Amino acid sequence: MKTVFILNGPNLNTLGKREPDIYGGMTLASIEEDCKAAGAELGLAIDFRQSNHEGVLVDWIQEAGDKAAGIAINAGAYTHTSIAIHDAIRSIQPVPVVEVHLSNIHARETFRHLSRIAPVSVGMICGFGPLGYVLALRALAARF
Repeated sequence: MKTVFILNGPNLNTLGKREPDIYGGMTLASIEEDCKAAGAELGLAIDFRQSNHEGVLVDWIQEAGDKAAGIAINAGAYTHTSIAIHDAIRSIQPVPVVEVHLSNIHARETFRHLSRIAPVSVGMICGFGPLGYVLALRALAARF
């Protein structure tokens, strides 16, 4: 069974409470349950993690380079600022990475339009709320 790491960045631990008009009312724990159910359907083992710390995310990306068949990542605000996360993803290629965002980052503030992760990802899914995670898993499964 192939393993997919699902990595979540800063503030995603507050889903369900934080700006529900933008991010919806689901908690990260509920999204994890949905991902594990989708993973079971797709024959994938899911390793679901969240950290508010950039270096921890970099460590997990590097770990995934050795242990995972793919990564789905919602790097939160680090999407727009982190060259370190960009470089970590680049360093594990050809492991495919799908970038996920709950909201449509291109319909929000201008500073959110730039993704430092997109150039080293196989694709981006944004604007579909929690369904984006399941779509990312389906996209990764189609590549294996």
